[in-house]
Amino acid sequence: MSGTATRRGAESPGEAAVDPLEYCRQIEVHLCRKNDGHLIRVVGPSFEAVSAWMRDGVPFKVACEGIDRYVERYYRKGPRRRPVRVEFCDADVRDVFDQWRRATGLVAEGAQPESPSADPRRGVSLPEHIERALLRLSSARATNRIGESADALIDAVSSLLDAARASAGGVRGEKRQALVGSLAALDLQLSALALASLDPSLVVQLEQDAAEELAAFRADLPPERFERARRVALDRLTRARLGLPSLAFT
Repeated sequence: MSGTATRRGAESPGEAAVDPLEYCRQIEVHLCRKNDGHLIRVVGPSFEAVSAWMRDGVPFKVACEGIDRYVERYYRKGPRRRPVRVEFCDADVRDVFDQWRRATGLVAEGAQPESPSADPRRGVSLPEHIERALLRLSSARATNRIGESADALIDAVSSLLDAARASAGGVRGEKRQALVGSLAALDLQLSALALASLDPSLVVQLEQDAAEELAAFRADLPPERFERARRVALDRLTRARLGLPSLAFT
């Protein structure tokens, strides 16, 4: 891996950097929660995978998002037969890390992902993306994590899903571009709506978390790029707090 991330340690909650054992312990605790309290020790291959995440600069919360993505997909396959092991989540963690670096501007948009063949999103169609986003958005609304002001947004996303499903041969050409553009516009609305729904004290805490998440990279970024990265990190943490999806399709 090239770039700043190869030279920096990762962040955990409340710290700019931690040692490998503490980073692994935090991952172990998070995985235990996702496994309904079943403890899977981060040793052997698991320890090697998690240690590599830290060496490559994967922030703790980004690693947790990758783990969550794998676990969510595992649940969709039906009843779980055994607890999830952390090394099974490696491709998802790497994918989320690549997305995070691009979104925050730490790598160029045109750069290729580290392991493109391992990208778990490959094959996800535009209608599938919209449907998954709508399910998460509706769930957040039903559990009162976001206010009634989201109703119009949910209706708009639902209409886009209907439009995407209406084309039996798939959404192509100008129709596809129009749908993708509409999703991007709605995503900006969702971002503003999510931030406005939070208590101001929580916003302050998330702003601090966003700055800490990027602390290891600050010296290498000019002020305007760091500020852009901070805003992107704040948006991601806000959505994670509320269980909200990203509507944009890239």
